[in-house]
Amino acid sequence: MHKKNILIVTSEFPPQPGGIGNHAYYLALYLSKHNYDVRVIADQRAVLNMEELAFDATLPFTVQRIAIQMPRFLMYFNRIVKTFLGFKAADYVIATGKFSLWNVAFCSLFYSRDTLAVIHGSEVNFKSAIIRKAVDLSLKQFHCIVAVSHYTKELVVHLNRDITVIPNGIDLERWSLDSTKQVPLSGSPILTTVGRVSTRKGQLQVITLLPEILKHYPNAHYHCVGIPTEAPAFLKHAHNLDVEKHVTFHGALPHADLQAVLSATDIFVMLSTESATGDVEGFGIAILEANALGIPAIGSENCGIADAIQHGVSGFLVDSQDASVFCDCMSTLLNRDELFKQQARVWAEQHDWNQIITRYIALIS
Repeated sequence: MHKKNILIVTSEFPPQPGGIGNHAYYLALYLSKHNYDVRVIADQRAVLNMEELAFDATLPFTVQRIAIQMPRFLMYFNRIVKTFLGFKAADYVIATGKFSLWNVAFCSLFYSRDTLAVIHGSEVNFKSAIIRKAVDLSLKQFHCIVAVSHYTKELVVHLNRDITVIPNGIDLERWSLDSTKQVPLSGSPILTTVGRVSTRKGQLQVITLLPEILKHYPNAHYHCVGIPTEAPAFLKHAHNLDVEKHVTFHGALPHADLQAVLSATDIFVMLSTESATGDVEGFGIAILEANALGIPAIGSENCGIADAIQHGVSGFLVDSQDASVFCDCMSTLLNRDELFKQQARVWAEQHDWNQIITRYIALIS
């Protein structure tokens, strides 16, 4: 039987950070493990991209990077040209990320190929009516649409399309309970968020709740791991609330150090909020990575995190502004820590990419 040639067009890709890129990488990797011929088209995101080239050389599939160019429209043009050429050799084309949706939808007007769109959240939640309309028109060109959460699916319910929900997956082999590396972290209990320091990831909201949390847990400490984009502003807010001694921004960490921080954590927290531009949390993969290490989570209701936390089992979903409920959930998790650690691990195992990929294969077969 002929194995299909799969083209994945993505707006981001490792080794640069980003949830869409992480998803595209594992989608490509696990399709290739099932003997599909996979090619990825992705942007070059670093001016000096030696790290990207070294990363690409280790992969069992081909990655074609669109070189950074000025003026910027030349890069956009090259994206379209490379995708056109990729269509010719592909049996199936998968688009993930905003520009990729437009790009693949446009190329599909000229080449008859089966196409699948993966939608994560922010790319279907723009405040601009013009951009929203452009995204809607693009999605209507696809044969199949996959949403990474039920929340994301609801954002495009007006399209009246059959939309399949396939949650984000994790590579359980990367999150071993046997990690020997340890890091001394201040505080007890320890709360941790992993992700770019930004409004969407919710670090500011956790800091806002700290005065109330400290009434119940005077030695609590909040650790933030991730690119410190808005860290100075958030630290200033912590200073104004007189809680800055209970907050640490670690910046981005290598995987071993990240795993060590998570292993020392009592509760993973992601109180995501929607940004002014419509940037939303479509799923929250970092939650499952913490769960894989036996760390339960507290996350925001009314966003994609609702699919990443099994409420009352792997953690709790809360109103991100309700400090009282947050503290009650903390108390429950800390008082029944062994039970929740075990349940969090089992929940993470249900999202192993070995299982998730079978659902994609069912769609493209």
